[in-house]
Amino acid sequence: MGPRVLYIVTEDWYFLSHRLPMARAAEAAGYEVHVATRLKDGRAGIEKEGFVAHGISWSRGSLSLRDSFSAIRELRRLFRTVEPDIVHNVSVKPVVLGSVASLGLAPAVINSLTGIGSLFIGEVRVSRLARHTVRFVLGRLLRRDKSTTVVQNPDDRAFVRDLGVAAEHVVLIRGSGVDTERLVPLPEPPPPVTAAYVGRMLADKGVPTLIEAFSRLTKQGIPLRLLLAGDCDKENPGSLTPEQLRDFASAFGIQWLGHVADVREVWRQAHFAVLASRREGLPKSLLEAAACGRAMVATDAPGCREIAVDGETALTVPVDDIEALAYAMARMAMDGGMREKFGKTARQLVENEFSADTIGRETVALYDRLIGCGRLHRSRRTSS
Repeated sequence: MGPRVLYIVTEDWYFLSHRLPMARAAEAAGYEVHVATRLKDGRAGIEKEGFVAHGISWSRGSLSLRDSFSAIRELRRLFRTVEPDIVHNVSVKPVVLGSVASLGLAPAVINSLTGIGSLFIGEVRVSRLARHTVRFVLGRLLRRDKSTTVVQNPDDRAFVRDLGVAAEHVVLIRGSGVDTERLVPLPEPPPPVTAAYVGRMLADKGVPTLIEAFSRLTKQGIPLRLLLAGDCDKENPGSLTPEQLRDFASAFGIQWLGHVADVREVWRQAHFAVLASRREGLPKSLLEAAACGRAMVATDAPGCREIAVDGETALTVPVDDIEALAYAMARMAMDGGMREKFGKTARQLVENEFSADTIGRETVALYDRLIGCGRLHRSRRTSS
């Protein structure tokens, strides 16, 4: 039996959507993969991969101390049962609660910060004291001897270093990997020129900014169509409501598709991608668009600029700048040659730096580097 890696993730859909490539790479390398998350509709998908699914009864949007202590107790019981060699916490809440729960129970802990989270940057209505408290606790946990922090972009690496984490305990692995065999360059669809946003309908993702920019273009008579693909998120206070989106769709001629199971169906209809986010870890939506050979319009924000390179794969604009976003979208819509050039460069960038194989190798190499004490731990358990 191989060493065990236990992923701690808030939601089953998020694991299946964002973390499958690294988990598959771990399994292919001989690791026994366990996934602890809130289980809804994703259990079958997790188990179909050959992974062991464990349910956690927590709420992603809750900041309650009572709920947090309950989750920590639940995780500690799980750690005693699974006896993982590596605990891999993904995103801020699992990092905090999983790190506390793993004290004395895990030989190695990996904390993946997939962006610094809306708690620090956006619409979440929490006090300054709460933000400082989370920052203080996060810094203390990330500085633990057995802890390694994984970040997805240089800006987040600087954020972690500012928390006092030593450089040798911070690893840059850019994303979770894109399936470049499944997502391949697609021919442009026929007119009208169409822009598409894929993701949750959140203010921090820039959806209101995007809608306002598009409305200005519509009033100017620019022949452009806009698709929004993704769900609302009732647990995020910055989420638009279905009623708001239907109103916007009616007022401005936007097509809101809701959840789309196969993202290729979006890029078959769209000529370029747009993302007006305030901050990202590494935006999966842009990586998938680039894999499909699509040019991008995006904010010059942490995470976005890793794939949206101004003048090479994208036109980039300042965060929350409606006028600049509208202008860039109009330029992209009217220049087919630029879209073709940027799309080819974007695809090559994904193949070279962001493919599932590349990210999988980097992730497994980190696991192998940390697993020495884990293998000794496993042999002691087995022989006892």
